[in-house]
Amino acid sequence: MSRESMEYDVVIVGGGPAGLAAAIRLKQLSAEQGHEVSVCLIEKGSEVGAHILSGAVIDPIALNELIPDWKDKDAPIETEVTDDRFIFLTQPNSITFPEFLMPRLMSNHGNYIVSLGNLCKWLAGQAEALGVEIYPGFAAAEVLYDEDGSVVGVATGDMGIGKDGQKKDSYTPGMELRAKYTFIAEGVRGSLAKMLFAKFNLREGVEPQKFGIGMKEVWEIPADKHRKGLVVHTQGWPLSETKTGGGSFMYHYGENLVSVGFVVHLNYENPYLSPFDEFQRFKTHPDVRQYLEGGKRLAYGARAINEGGLQSIPKLTFPGGALIGCSAGFVNVPRIKGSHNAMKSGMLAAESAFEALKAGRTGHDELADYPEKLRGSWLWKDLDKVRNVKPALKWGTALGTLYGGFDMWMHDLGMRLPWTLKHGKADHESLKPASEFKPIQYPKPDNVVSFDKLSSVFLSSTNHEEDQPVHLRLRDPSIPIGVNLPRWAEPAQRYCPAGVYEVVQGDNNQPRFQINAQNCVHCKTCDIKDPSQNIDWSVPEGGGGPNYPGM
Repeated sequence: MSRESMEYDVVIVGGGPAGLAAAIRLKQLSAEQGHEVSVCLIEKGSEVGAHILSGAVIDPIALNELIPDWKDKDAPIETEVTDDRFIFLTQPNSITFPEFLMPRLMSNHGNYIVSLGNLCKWLAGQAEALGVEIYPGFAAAEVLYDEDGSVVGVATGDMGIGKDGQKKDSYTPGMELRAKYTFIAEGVRGSLAKMLFAKFNLREGVEPQKFGIGMKEVWEIPADKHRKGLVVHTQGWPLSETKTGGGSFMYHYGENLVSVGFVVHLNYENPYLSPFDEFQRFKTHPDVRQYLEGGKRLAYGARAINEGGLQSIPKLTFPGGALIGCSAGFVNVPRIKGSHNAMKSGMLAAESAFEALKAGRTGHDELADYPEKLRGSWLWKDLDKVRNVKPALKWGTALGTLYGGFDMWMHDLGMRLPWTLKHGKADHESLKPASEFKPIQYPKPDNVVSFDKLSSVFLSSTNHEEDQPVHLRLRDPSIPIGVNLPRWAEPAQRYCPAGVYEVVQGDNNQPRFQINAQNCVHCKTCDIKDPSQNIDWSVPEGGGGPNYPGM
């Protein structure tokens, strides 16, 4: 069967904050200036919001610009931050830092605690009302190129392919979505972005991207323990025991709801470390347990987070399109915020594309003014203020945090330090041999505040069609057992927060690497952290993966 094709002015891959903001802005400009622009947005999740996971405390600055009357339009944004705390955990004690010591940028007052998934659903409604065509359940699997090498759209993956690679009775070929300009808004470590990085050498001359793995649970807790508007961030225990960077968040919002999450920087050295188990151990600390005990865990999920900041942003344009949002990496790491920057990047890319379309450009060119607009915006200033925070953490959590605070305070006082620190090596290069460490003995889950991986994955409502090719591809199937197991004790068993990878006893009692692809929550940690860079995460059939409820 030949593939069907549809033509648009702009095709957007990804229904997160960046993609939706871009779609809305394009249609706003179209209406304001009387120049029709056709916009299509595709989303690999079963619905918009299904794959969205974030803390999330949002800075409304971008939303205020995009939809100034969002309050009148019933946006799902209700809980304003009323109490903002930063705590350093020891065990079993803690130290709370006075708020006046924190750099002004770190204050969350004026921000809102939300479900980013619910916010994206609302944004999708706003986009559709303006005429944007949105197609959930369609996973972009291929970039389309013209004869001159420029990007002319994307193709969705074929449906109805069996594990053996043969077409089933339900086979349906993918669809070509062609456009003058294509925006890649897949989120962190997207498969199309990786292809574009390689084809157009977009990462040349920039620092390697740095990442964290973020895990989150939503709890319903007793009313007498709920402190609506309370925001708590922590550093220290339990990661201090493994000399690993990261921290936690806890946000009280809505009707007795709490978002509790944990971030582990993926440049950790100990191959025995398990981010998921560190998260579960963290919740046993008295400062955390006091809120959760007696409550009910409602949801779980995980995703990678861009942490490289300003010095890791790639070239943002290529002939026929642009990278926006977390496909490029605009997260402000110390603030643990990226949605406002993602939205702003989408809005600015939309403005550049609209100007090009109105001028009659064909789309084979680059939107050169998009990066220029970014550098002149508050987004760039937001990232510039914190550019030295993440790389300073390679000196250790204590010293790095002190330096980061000093650097941000100097910005606040109008004295920008003239240097920009470098990250150095990529995260997959940081693991040391297992022989240099002892296995970490994690406590068993108590099923009160701590739980196992499989019961957690169940709460993510993850589902994949079982009879399909495995979307987690090994470049060399011999490496997990032949290389990774003897050198690093095959760390995929531990860095995956969903129990996808196992080393099991095979024939003749020989170890065998097993991939439970149906468990995958699409966090991309394996693609990032595998020390041999042997795992390629690719999109499964559209609609597969987690279905996060209110994350």
